[in-house]
Amino acid sequence: MIQSAGKLNTQRASHRITSTSQTTYPTLALFISVSNVRPDPRCCSVSNVRPDPRCCNGLKRTDDRYDAFHLAHLMRLGILPTGYIYPKEHRALRDLLRKRMQLVQDRSREIIRLKSFIQLHTGQTLRADKIKAKKFVAPRIGEANTQLALQTSIGMVRAFTQQIKTVERSISHQVDSSPNFNLLKTVPGIGDILAQTVLLESGNIRRFKGPGNFASYSRCVDSRRESNGKKKGENNRKNGNKYLAWAFIEAANFSIRRSEKAKAFYQRKAKETNIIVARKALAHKLARACYWIMRNGVAYDEKRLFA
Repeated sequence: MIQSAGKLNTQRASHRITSTSQTTYPTLALFISVSNVRPDPRCCSVSNVRPDPRCCNGLKRTDDRYDAFHLAHLMRLGILPTGYIYPKEHRALRDLLRKRMQLVQDRSREIIRLKSFIQLHTGQTLRADKIKAKKFVAPRIGEANTQLALQTSIGMVRAFTQQIKTVERSISHQVDSSPNFNLLKTVPGIGDILAQTVLLESGNIRRFKGPGNFASYSRCVDSRRESNGKKKGENNRKNGNKYLAWAFIEAANFSIRRSEKAKAFYQRKAKETNIIVARKALAHKLARACYWIMRNGVAYDEKRLFA
């Protein structure tokens, strides 16, 4: 390991530091080696760091090598916060779920193109679910080239649908046995896909100190800075997991339809502020509920959430 910021013990192993700061450093991987010798992988540890911009003030010279030594010095002192590295054995399953979302988005874009194409040539407006149906028959439009373009779009939509179903079956086969997965589905508004997203994107739930930290990671909290009761600016609103942010907003939309208490909470908040803030406030409540469900292994309790 690293002994000091200025001098390294050549008999010790190396340490890899990955910095993902968007303000002080670009995305880079700084590798501190000993005498340019490749270390044994078993002796090399990895840390994901996002340093505070203030920690580098006063440096007279900065480049990759000096930045690496400076980050190593902060880590040795224990004042450099490190981020969570998702376990390698579960990373592929999480990425497969993200691939499923990408396929759904690609299919939606192709359906929009197809709807516009048909409306342009026939003036007919079709529903998306009708286009996705297996029995959908494309209308006869124009010449052979136009008909070929139409059939190509329909084929792409059906190919996307087939691949989405294949991915969903594979994920369900690996996740359905998890007890937290079934507990998350007890929340009104959370089904199979949203439960899988919350479960796989959260990782080890005990890495969060409390429900507020988990809600912040899910982008369900405000990011503004205030002084003397006045707004002075905003912090990084994009700091967090965008997939969890999407999942809890979708869960809030569905819970409004399926839970009377959730609907009443949403309507009360909407009167006080606006519908966007009200929906985000409901998503924040659901995020806190999901935290306790996964941490304690208990089912959803609506009375405790809306007490």
